[in-house]
Amino acid sequence: MQNKNSAYLLPLIVMASLFFLLGFITTMNNSLINYLKDAFRLNEVEKQLPNTFFYGAYILSIPVGYVLNRIGYKNGVLTGLGMISLGFFLCIPGVALGYYGFLSAVSVFAIGVVLLQVAANPYVNALGSPETAASRLTLTNALNSVATVIAPIFVSMLIVSANTEGVSDPRTVQGPFAGIGIVTLIIVAVMFFLKLPEIKEPEAAEGVVKKIKTSAYKYPHMWLGSLAIFFYMGVEIGIPSFFADYSAKLGFNFDGEMRTKLLAYYWAGLMIGRIAGIFVLRKYSASRILSFNAIIGAVMVLLSLVLGAMGMSLIGLVLFLGTGLMHSIMWPCIYNLALEDLGRHSKVGSGVIATSVIGAALLPIIMGGIQKGIGLIIAICCLFVYYAYITFFALKGSKIR
Repeated sequence: MQNKNSAYLLPLIVMASLFFLLGFITTMNNSLINYLKDAFRLNEVEKQLPNTFFYGAYILSIPVGYVLNRIGYKNGVLTGLGMISLGFFLCIPGVALGYYGFLSAVSVFAIGVVLLQVAANPYVNALGSPETAASRLTLTNALNSVATVIAPIFVSMLIVSANTEGVSDPRTVQGPFAGIGIVTLIIVAVMFFLKLPEIKEPEAAEGVVKKIKTSAYKYPHMWLGSLAIFFYMGVEIGIPSFFADYSAKLGFNFDGEMRTKLLAYYWAGLMIGRIAGIFVLRKYSASRILSFNAIIGAVMVLLSLVLGAMGMSLIGLVLFLGTGLMHSIMWPCIYNLALEDLGRHSKVGSGVIATSVIGAALLPIIMGGIQKGIGLIIAICCLFVYYAYITFFALKGSKIR
């Protein structure tokens, strides 16, 4: 048993580095939106297209799962890294061709990100005991959170500050993007020669043989978990998406720079929670921790709304941002619970679950429509629906077979 765990140490380190890369690329894409708006002279609709092209690639998650079934985890990771590298290199001529040339290149590395996401999650899940799978996913997601802190600094120092004349030039992304492409290509070369174990999921359960159904689609808890990821994306993205309007509602007149600094506390909460979760999830079950965090997260939002309405604006603001700590371990817990007992269908199941990341694109738009038609507070109250479903999945849905 000890030898087996030792054999999994190197693959786990490799996967952790890939989660860092995933977090870096995703946050960098988000951080570039306002810069590209100025650089390409975009309107309010056009500036959101990088997220549309990026997150839209997750619609391919299910076919990607089938591809992984044929080529295996390692080849899937190598293919994903190769597409990421190619996409960043294509951004160099793409920028010169204009905004839509750039977006075309973004779609290439976005597909690579989807390949990594679908391959890496179930692979980490299978690298050791099922009882500690959520803890391993939390570890890799902690590095993902570290990347979300570093990426905006990267964009600010190497891209935004490169415009010495005060005029945004889209060509300033070419150098940094070429650097990312080269680094990713080096990772591809290193990984090609690494001997990573190709996990056979039914054997990963320490000799416990369970009846495997004929298709991933026949597992109700997988579908319920996929919907939980969908709503989780609304929770994670909903807080920062509505922070500017909510802080103004509370009476704070923050400028853009101050809002960015304050939101760093929300993302720091995710990072701290994930680091703590590595140890907590070794003691308590994923379903228990997930339900606890969802309930406390909902209570924090409720108290924020109530206290904010009573004039205690600062406490309301702190509670609103503090939800990041509760959101921290939701993704790995949901993913782990949704993949339980799928065995050889884990790759396809991972593809189904990853498709639900589109919640990050759809739910904030729906909430924005509610805000416009009814009001900000009602829009924020949508979070209670998301929390309620996540709690249901943790306590009941994840156990339905």
